[in-house]
Amino acid sequence: VQLQASGGGLVQAGGSLGLSCAASGRIFSINHMGWYRQAPGKQRELVASISSGGSTGYADSVKGRFTISRDNAKNTVYLEMNSLKPEDTAVYFCNAATVSEAYWGQGTQVTVSS
Repeated sequence: VQLQASGGGLVQAGGSLGLSCAASGRIFSINHMGWYRQAPGKQRELVASISSGGSTGYADSVKGRFTISRDNAKNTVYLEMNSLKPEDTAVYFCNAATVSEAYWGQGTQVTVSS
């Protein structure tokens, strides 16, 4: 499985950004897809996830502000980020999980200025 992430950038606090991640390869084996983030000096944390059936989960810190969605026809997962805060600044990573493997896309920087 290969993951190609895009989006991110610089935005002022209160603004919005979108991320997308396209999967290729053995995509039929993917169960969950999600987004993680890692801020400087901090551990990587789960932001949002979505199952093949569309069930979603969110970190408490982003509930109500971020929305994860999945287009199975395009093998793409999206993360819509609204009401962004400076503490959302991090490198965001796309993740795809099968029953036995986890795959990572390249990170994309999200910077929220105050």
